[in-house]
Amino acid sequence: MSRMGDVLAGFHAAWEFDSDSVLIRYERGLRTPKLLSALGERRIPLAAIGRVTLTAGKRGTVVLRAEPRPGADPLMEAAAGQLKEGCDPYRLVLPAQRETLAEYYADELRARLTDSGPAERFLVDAPEAPLSFKAYDGKASFDGRTVRFRWFWTGASSAKWKAGDQSFAVSALSGVEWRSPEVFEGHLRLLRGEAAAVPADQDPATVVFGLGYGPVHESLPFAAAVLAAVRGRGGASAVQAAAVPAAVAPRRDPADIAERIRHLGELHLAGLVTDEEFSAKKAELLAEL
Repeated sequence: MSRMGDVLAGFHAAWEFDSDSVLIRYERGLRTPKLLSALGERRIPLAAIGRVTLTAGKRGTVVLRAEPRPGADPLMEAAAGQLKEGCDPYRLVLPAQRETLAEYYADELRARLTDSGPAERFLVDAPEAPLSFKAYDGKASFDGRTVRFRWFWTGASSAKWKAGDQSFAVSALSGVEWRSPEVFEGHLRLLRGEAAAVPADQDPATVVFGLGYGPVHESLPFAAAVLAAVRGRGGASAVQAAAVPAAVAPRRDPADIAERIRHLGELHLAGLVTDEEFSAKKAELLAEL
């Protein structure tokens, strides 16, 4: 850029230009899309940008957009083209009166871009763990090394209750499949090799979204953080992580255990759980006290 620290402010966001990156700060307010508010700010290296466009927007506005290179940003990779236009973190909407200034910065950015093809690794930082959110059938949490699903008796299928709460080490995953909660059958699925053929509501490696559950601003940053951890594992960091003793799991709330046993009994009475499965799962739950 011509000067470090130059700032171009638009609706819901402001871009601060540096010699090798753009710092995007998102507003926090009722009119700002929740995903942008949740992201807070993001530093985008120029190496992560493939091209820059400036187009006419709606209602007397212009839109400056920095298009990320494929594979450069874990958030956009996890989103897989499912974000609505207003939630695109790479769009800056400005009044049409600022078009000349926007064109100036667009030209400055274009002059500094060096690559447009797929990136070999993630160049933009992922949201930081720990992260968690509530899906329809369970709570998902991620501490940076392990993804955990804890099922809700009000929403989880009998298949998930039989399987029990789940823990997945990053080292055992091959990727993440995020389907927006704003479409039918939204979910977050953890991939372990080949794509699963099991329906989302029956797969213990998947949490299902629903009205008010797994919103974009919570579940997408979660998916991006897990994806970045999966892609970034290996080398010294993986050896170091393997050498760290696993944390001792905290004891469960007795009331929670009692509720789970009660629900398990209902499944047993309904014939959805065999005598052997009921006894084994009940013993497993009691052992967590």
